[in-house]
Amino acid sequence: MRYLMLVVADGAASDDPTSDDIVAWVKEMDDRGIRLFGNRVVSPDEATTVQVRDGEVLLTDGPYAETREQMAGFDIIECTDLDQAIEVAAQHPMARHGRIEVRPFWQ
Repeated sequence: MRYLMLVVADGAASDDPTSDDIVAWVKEMDDRGIRLFGNRVVSPDEATTVQVRDGEVLLTDGPYAETREQMAGFDIIECTDLDQAIEVAAQHPMARHGRIEVRPFWQ
């Protein structure tokens, strides 16, 4: 089953993607065939929110929600079940600094 791991952090993600062994986690999950794809995202102040209301496209600078916690990155993983997805998420270095939201894809 495929899961989205949403990496959530207080403030901007670290400028150093190798910090806290994230590179080692990525390599291990890639080698195990669990991580299918993932990446960091730019800071929320570079986001553009798109809405369509009454046929008009409305753009807003910044994230969709005004909150201190923001998405810092994501990973798409393939696991046998939710228990394995939780084990994988718990090993992600950002689980110690922020949080990892695990969601299965719509079946």
